Amino acid sequence: SRDLEEKLEKDRDDLAWEEVKTEHIIQNEWIDFRQSAYRFPDGTVFEPYYSYSRRDYVVIVASDTEGNFLCVRQFRQGIKEVTTEFPAGGLERSDGMGYGPETRDSASEDALDAAKRELLEETGYESDEWSYLLKIPSNATIADKYAFVYRAKNCRKVAGQNLDETEFLNVEVHTTQEIEEMIRRGKFQQCVHVMAWLLAKAGMM
Repeated sequence: SRDLEEKLEKDRDDLAWEEVKTEHIIQNEWIDFRQSAYRFPDGTVFEPYYSYSRRDYVVIVASDTEGNFLCVRQFRQGIKEVTTEFPAGGLERSDGMGYGPETRDSASEDALDAAKRELLEETGYESDEWSYLLKIPSNATIADKYAFVYRAKNCRKVAGQNLDETEFLNVEVHTTQEIEEMIRRGKFQQCVHVMAWLLAKAGMM
């Protein structure tokens, strides 16, 4: 509602920080890793703050014709563990970059198109029943990339996997009860994917 929008914007200018200096520590086609100084609302300046830019990505809560959910198992170097999670992947750009302002020659693919592509590439499944759930920052403290979350129902197997050269993953099918158990035991280890599950549940799957 308009009242809520006004409430959320009321103290924005009073709380916003001003970035006064930025150093690009690493800047290539994969990532822009920065060190910055910020001026606080009281006028003081503090540094260093670190942040990075990478491409936006999609997460797909996908179920097959029997109501079971498609998951993938792969190694995640951040926590150095093999995780169970939903199919996901980055939005591709026409200029090959992984982030940055878009121009007419660098536009990212549509998020829904990316979700359909990633589901097919990672699992070999397709769906004709897609719904959009949410766009949300995946780590607002340190990164400016967003996750686009989708729900895909009645997925059917139409092909084998078509993985990138850096992807090594297995496809698994899990029941609702198994996913709930993995989440309770801390074995479903991607926070945006857990959020995606809760959103899908709220939408009655």
